[in-house]
Amino acid sequence: MTENAKNEAKKTVALSALQAAHAKMVFGRRVRVLAETLSARIPPGSAVLDIGCGDGTIGSLLAKPGSEISIEGVEFAPRPQCAIRCRPFDGAVLPFADGSFDVCLFVDVLHHTDDVTVLLREARRVTRQFVLIKDHLSENRFDFKTLQFMDWVGNRPHGVRLPYNYQSRKEWEASFAKCGLSIAQWTSEVPLYPFPFSLLVGRGLHFVALLEKV
Repeated sequence: MTENAKNEAKKTVALSALQAAHAKMVFGRRVRVLAETLSARIPPGSAVLDIGCGDGTIGSLLAKPGSEISIEGVEFAPRPQCAIRCRPFDGAVLPFADGSFDVCLFVDVLHHTDDVTVLLREARRVTRQFVLIKDHLSENRFDFKTLQFMDWVGNRPHGVRLPYNYQSRKEWEASFAKCGLSIAQWTSEVPLYPFPFSLLVGRGLHFVALLEKV
């Protein structure tokens, strides 16, 4: 085995170990907190489109029995197994008529695009009223590098595209305005990670925003 091959093998082993630790200590809490935070902002009886739904874990928690929420997903790269009904799409145009849903949902999706306004405009088109977003805030270089590392750990093993398109709150607000969306609710208090992880990867790097068509 060449030296380069040995180094790549070591990197693969290290990444696998890091991903396993992340899944064991973080993933369960993250999806639970996200489901609670998001469901509190979805009106009862809503039909929800989960854009970039991944494996459907969060969507399935939102639509659990008794929630009065129905949900389906779209995904650019559908997983072999998905916990909710999911159809593929091209990453730019949603395969639905105008006003097909009450709420369009993005969970850590928009920072994987080159231009967040492309999908935001599509979400505004197919929703009757609301767009609900969970994403990141990057106000300085330290924020950026922290988020970049988090994305690499969580998404590289799945082959997810990583353009690291993080925005400040001012930039997000400008993007919303361009797409005809206004902020109805906003919080950056999203306790996804337990102590001591929260000291590094919490600290206001995450937000949830409920947007309304204007």
